[in-house]
Amino acid sequence: MDLWERLEAFHSQESELKWQGTFREYFNRVREQPRLARLSHARIYEMIADQGIETTDDGLRRYRFFEGEIFGLEHALDQLVDYFHSAAQRLEVRKRILLLMGPVGGGKSTLVALLKRGLENYSKTEHGAAYAIRDCPMHEEPLHLIPDALRPDIMAEYGIYIEGDLCPVCRQRLEDVYDGHIDNVPVERIVFSEKMRVGIGTFSPSDPKSQDISELTGSIDLATIGEYGSESDPRAYRFDGELNIANRGLMEFIEMLKSDEKFLYGLLTLSQEQNIKTGRFSMIYADEVIVSHTNETEYLHFVENKKNEALRDRMILVRVPYNLKVSEETRIYEKLIAESGLKDVHLAPHTLRVASMFAVLSRLKESKKQGMSLMKKLRLLDGGSVEGYTTKDIRELRDEFPLEGMDGISPRYVINRLSTALVRSGVTCINPLDALKTLKDGLEQHTGLDDEERERLLNLIYETRKEYDEMAKIEVQKAFVYSFEESAHALLNNYLDNAEAYVNKSKLTDPITDEELEPDEKLMRSIEEQIGITENAKRAFREEILIRISTLARHNKRFDYQSHSGLKQAIETKLFNDLKNVVKVTTSTRTPDQEQLRKLNDVAARLIDHDGYCAECSQAILQYVGTLLSR
Repeated sequence: MDLWERLEAFHSQESELKWQGTFREYFNRVREQPRLARLSHARIYEMIADQGIETTDDGLRRYRFFEGEIFGLEHALDQLVDYFHSAAQRLEVRKRILLLMGPVGGGKSTLVALLKRGLENYSKTEHGAAYAIRDCPMHEEPLHLIPDALRPDIMAEYGIYIEGDLCPVCRQRLEDVYDGHIDNVPVERIVFSEKMRVGIGTFSPSDPKSQDISELTGSIDLATIGEYGSESDPRAYRFDGELNIANRGLMEFIEMLKSDEKFLYGLLTLSQEQNIKTGRFSMIYADEVIVSHTNETEYLHFVENKKNEALRDRMILVRVPYNLKVSEETRIYEKLIAESGLKDVHLAPHTLRVASMFAVLSRLKESKKQGMSLMKKLRLLDGGSVEGYTTKDIRELRDEFPLEGMDGISPRYVINRLSTALVRSGVTCINPLDALKTLKDGLEQHTGLDDEERERLLNLIYETRKEYDEMAKIEVQKAFVYSFEESAHALLNNYLDNAEAYVNKSKLTDPITDEELEPDEKLMRSIEEQIGITENAKRAFREEILIRISTLARHNKRFDYQSHSGLKQAIETKLFNDLKNVVKVTTSTRTPDQEQLRKLNDVAARLIDHDGYCAECSQAILQYVGTLLSR
């Protein structure tokens, strides 16, 4: 479709959302679909649940609603959704302020923004449809028109729960315009919108001397007070404060704990009693989710102040730490770069991963487990395997420091430094070494670091560099083995033939001479030693391989060198070690001969064609690995 067809389709879709009718018609709809009258917390929970909730093999829950936007915050998301799930059942927890607390750049604002955008989109769907009394400044639930005395009967007969009272404007209109007849009161469908100030409010603290409480609760309409003669007349008051317009939806308090006390007092009654005190009017009912976010320093200062006990008791705290998984951290930077206008600069493979490793290392605490280095811990937390450690150790690592991730290098710092490198004049490609260099240079300019912390982070850059050295060597060695799969399978078959003969106490037949031969112990041990299989453990390892082959065969599956992680690692390491001298000579020669030059060009071409390198970074990694192997 061209632009005009798209615009026509958009306007057609928008017009479908503009339903209007009477309260009688709306009530008949609610009888058929009681969810139309659900409260704000239930609406948000169903918005998340309708997208889908999955439980992974490791027991974690994944929420499709947050996929592609929030990474590595499974525990925080679990707490968040549990809060909405409980509140959706109208439990007491719904009368609490949801406070997200965590370090800067940890994703708190992104979480709230997702909820707000989600509400806007959800209200445009049939499942998320919401209706309000027409022209009500607070987009009021039409069921509030039903008198309190009749509500128990409505609940008993139709199962429709009604909570709340009419706002002053609707109460007056019901009497003056409709003479108390609720069936003729007009109702319309509403679409939540932060821009249009429907169902979503946002409050940001500023100078308390100039900021007025009317931003939250509305103000007197000076243009009409002369006409109506009284400040207590609803027609002379503008119910357009953020707390008013957020009714039925969500209210975001940005950095709530930085607000002046007078702005926080109103939250006491709103959270517990669900009422807003406005001017000369009685309490006004409001059904809204109150979400705020703050950093740890502000929160601790707030907690220490005894005057805040009442408000603190009305809060549900959800800690939002930094992500502790390298793979998830990498996805954060991939997302941020993909959203930018950057098109002409190439990112070499492992560049974002290396930057992510440094960031995550800075957030980890030293484990008390014997032999557990930060790098091993990093691999385990990211789902990698480390010899001698099991899933039980991973659980213990997570439980060892409950507040782990509340400090360290923020994603914001990393992406700022990468951005600096990406936009530098003349740069067409940046590689992992460029990333580490710009991260290191940025530490000198970082104002929030003391000498001790700066030294710690420099050491972590050094540790990350060492890890990348191994990654680079493996990458180049793989590229040198052009027929890597064929070589690996040939070595595998040779190993399996000998292992089977060894376990069955039989002999092998030479394919040329037909001579019977003993199993090649030297070959088998040269492979097994690559992953630390001892002499005493060799028989058990070989038997385990044969059992795996038998199990796969029963299920009509074929065993290859990747079917057993230990054997895969052993064969790859064996091939790489056998090839090490060839790689060293070829990459480190300053004046390569024709044959060596051909090999280098072939390897560079393979890196480009199969591994995502460009002409520049393929040459860079070859030169770098040559330097490493020459040391």
